Amino acid sequence: MLDDGAVSVALLIVDDNARFRKRARRRLEADGYTVVAEAADGASALEAARLHGPEVVLLDVGLPDMSGLTVAERLTSEPDAPAVVLTSTHDASDFGDGVARCGASGFVPKASLSGEAIAELLRSSPSVDPPQAR
Repeated sequence: MLDDGAVSVALLIVDDNARFRKRARRRLEADGYTVVAEAADGASALEAARLHGPEVVLLDVGLPDMSGLTVAERLTSEPDAPAVVLTSTHDASDFGDGVARCGASGFVPKASLSGEAIAELLRSSPSVDPPQAR
């Protein structure tokens, strides 16, 4: 339960690595997020976002069926688009200006993933109220 009566943020995790999804879910739920769904590829991510309407999508850049940058562009072009936070084992600079152009709120390296890292990116987004830091 979150401190100060804060409302949890609904989050979708998209990554082709099941172990990473499990670790991310545990970490982010402990940090106050509610993981509403998981997806292992871009097509499943688009469908899960449509079905579950998450406020935030944690999206791996490297997916087996399409680039996470393409998925981010599609998600952020929809009405009532979720905030998209890209992640990868690679550095953001490895993707050139693709991270900035795809409509994502920002990038968090997988090794630095935490609820606070996501919340910091989202603080500038008026449509998402990140959970209180613990």
